[in-house]
Amino acid sequence: MRLEGRTALVTGGAGGIGAATCRRLAAEGARVAVTDLNLDVAGELAAEIDGEAYELDVRSTESIGRAVEAFGPVDVLVNNAGYDEFGFFTQTDEGLWDRVLAVNLRGVLAVTHAVLPEMQERRRGRIVNVASEAGRVGSHGSSAYSAAKGGVIGFTKAIARESARYGITCNAVAPGPIETPLLMAAPEQLGELGEKIVKTMVGSTALRRLGQPEEIASTIAFLASDDASYVTGQALGVSGGLAMI
Repeated sequence: MRLEGRTALVTGGAGGIGAATCRRLAAEGARVAVTDLNLDVAGELAAEIDGEAYELDVRSTESIGRAVEAFGPVDVLVNNAGYDEFGFFTQTDEGLWDRVLAVNLRGVLAVTHAVLPEMQERRRGRIVNVASEAGRVGSHGSSAYSAAKGGVIGFTKAIARESARYGITCNAVAPGPIETPLLMAAPEQLGELGEKIVKTMVGSTALRRLGQPEEIASTIAFLASDDASYVTGQALGVSGGLAMI
């Protein structure tokens, strides 16, 4: 119960890593806001964990503001919402870049911007951003996604520096290939090539397997707790040894 008495807001909380994180934070004692575009699914999860559900589109400052105001002061912010469209860079266009960057990078900035001032005023807070090893080593067929996640890592370090004097920590987790709907969509979108991409990613890990959402959630819970009170500005790889840096 490391988070007893604290509030936690998770973006993209209805499925995959987000849902596992909501469950873990609630199990640790936090009051959890499950935020997602899919309010129905978010509501089902919130009922399961005795949390609260809010519709939140990280691309909209108005949507973010409504959810943050309704939930109240946030002790733990988990920027998890993610989106990708697989395709080699020369086959992409500005529309794809904008869609991917809007969710994976600009959305992280926007939600943090809505929550951070009150954290600074109360002189406490934990921010955990879900980045990706793609942001450090690159990923075939996900150039814009890799760029966005690299930006998240840089943003994490900047916020950690700016907010340390307020007693706020900001860290990132960098998952490798995790068995989530986002990754599992690659074969559906790209056919045989998508299957090859997933196999190559798994083969690049030292443990030679896909990770599970719960393995990311446990790391997020650690970074959100006082056990990580002296950890800030880090991008912690949870990737089965895909990138040993």
